[in-house]
Amino acid sequence: MIKVNSLFRNYGDFKAVDNVSFEINKGEVVGLLGHNGAGKTTIMKMLTGYLEPTSGSIEVDQLQIDADTRAIQARIGYLPENCPVWPEMTVIDYLKYQAHLHGVEDVRIQPAVVDAVRRTSLNEKATSSIQTLSRGYRQRVGVAQAILHSPDIIILDEPTNGLDPTQILQMRELIRELAKTATVILSTHILQEVQAVCERVLIMRDGKLVVDSLIADLQSGRQLRLAIDSGEASDYLACVAGGSKVEKLESADGKSSYLLDCGELVAPEVAAAIASAGDKLYSLSPEVRNLETVFAEVNTAQSTAA
Repeated sequence: MIKVNSLFRNYGDFKAVDNVSFEINKGEVVGLLGHNGAGKTTIMKMLTGYLEPTSGSIEVDQLQIDADTRAIQARIGYLPENCPVWPEMTVIDYLKYQAHLHGVEDVRIQPAVVDAVRRTSLNEKATSSIQTLSRGYRQRVGVAQAILHSPDIIILDEPTNGLDPTQILQMRELIRELAKTATVILSTHILQEVQAVCERVLIMRDGKLVVDSLIADLQSGRQLRLAIDSGEASDYLACVAGGSKVEKLESADGKSSYLLDCGELVAPEVAAAIASAGDKLYSLSPEVRNLETVFAEVNTAQSTAA
């Protein structure tokens, strides 16, 4: 559905986005993750046609940003990090105004506003002045304006920024609801938000795309941790693990702990080799990583390379 190829955005000698390519399929919920300044918002602005790439291409269902920007924008609902609202307007008047800007037909404006208010749980605040709303409700108003025209793609830039814990939970539920009918791209620097609602993650660092993976794949056990009573088992463990890296960890309680850089599918062979060697196996389990671990690994590796 979305194809980004060799995307660059330069500001003088500074590369805000540096040769980024990825594809997003219809119906995916994708998290764009990275520290502040990693290039996330710049990519969002280019995807939505508000900022021109220095070079590279963006395609949405065979439509090209530049040649077909208006047609692509009509299919996108966008919540920028600081959503512009008119504080003196009521919620419902603001949404009607936004519906006109989105090109919603006059006969469809009322039902579109009603539906957006319902989906974002703004019923109680529909006639309230926006300036009286909390930050959480203002964010909901921003999401409501983004979905008025029933877009195929919804792009949310830092949707939980500044929200309290209760409001964050409410926003997560709203994103899950939106994902039932649209492709959702969520840009954030908060790991927990990607972990909670996304199925795939793109991790940016210094303008570069350093990870593009399903979260389930990132979290799968790619290493095995084990504890045995042998003083030294590195050689035969490396052999059964197909020459993979074997790291001996600090021992405790008279046991020797090892970390094998191999998948959990070889766990039965590892257990059999330990038994054949006459060693006692106390524990054997996959080393499961969360998104925080992966993010730390990526940033550590990039810092070392630099």
